[in-house]
Amino acid sequence: MNYGEAWDLQHHLWSKRVKEELPDLLLILEHPHVITLGKRGNQTHLVASPEVLKEMKIPLFHVERGGDITYHGPGQMVVYPILNLKEYGYRLIRYIDQLEGIILRVLDDFGIEGKRDPLNRGVWVDQEKIASIGVAIKRWVSFHGFSLNYQTDLRYFDLIHPCGLKGTKMTTMEMALGEKISKESLRERILFHFKQIFLRDWVEKTLGDIRC
Repeated sequence: MNYGEAWDLQHHLWSKRVKEELPDLLLILEHPHVITLGKRGNQTHLVASPEVLKEMKIPLFHVERGGDITYHGPGQMVVYPILNLKEYGYRLIRYIDQLEGIILRVLDDFGIEGKRDPLNRGVWVDQEKIASIGVAIKRWVSFHGFSLNYQTDLRYFDLIHPCGLKGTKMTTMEMALGEKISKESLRERILFHFKQIFLRDWVEKTLGDIRC
């Protein structure tokens, strides 16, 4: 799904969740190449010129999530939880802690040891970043979320200073393991650990069901 469509869908679902017209939702997507800049982002962290992005057909979105600049693209799982955090008693920091915990558990399932960095949110493998987090919360309902690199072409991160951190090296699950990762298995483990952490029995639905 292209990023603009996913962004619009999140706003639609956020509105429905605020009005309690839908239960908690979890979108697990992949996007074509795109760069997004969070509300605290600095345009100077975009290394590529507008001309280069245009030539490469990579759009740039200024969005309302926290965090700085990031890249999304094929081979990266992007997870958007639309949750009423008041029901869990979570404020922002606790919520981000839980998202990091889910990512760490997923990596552990595949035999990868991830770690947190209290100064730079997200998840790291050794000194390389494998997952980025950028969330938004309005009227207690979350949107945006996290991205996890499993077989991403890391050359696209050269277009930016990831998360505004110059010199940051990125990695993927396949690089950490030295073997292929099943997209379906990864998706299943993400869903499993969301069930464990948030104690919800997530029911799979079509986009048509939730767009109504």
